[in-house]
Amino acid sequence: MFIITLKFSDNKGQAGQFMNSHKAWIKCGFDDGVFLLAGSLQPKLGGAIVAHNISLTDLQNRVNDDPFVFEDIVTAEILEISPSLVDDRLKFLLS
Repeated sequence: MFIITLKFSDNKGQAGQFMNSHKAWIKCGFDDGVFLLAGSLQPKLGGAIVAHNISLTDLQNRVNDDPFVFEDIVTAEILEISPSLVDDRLKFLLS
């Protein structure tokens, strides 16, 4: 599984003109069964996404397709986690 951080760059002011495309990109990630959670980093630092069921290479390609990343509105960092202990509700992450 992966945690993706999307931290605002100096081009943060352009976020409004690409927000609909960014939201469509996030929706696609959920529709494809890759994204489990998406939300804002506080205070107004950017966003974060939890992803699973995808290879690192494929996730890197997906993240590079985010309009916010492509337009340098955010910088993306992908952290890979190998879960070894989870709450029963999250056991699907162990496979």
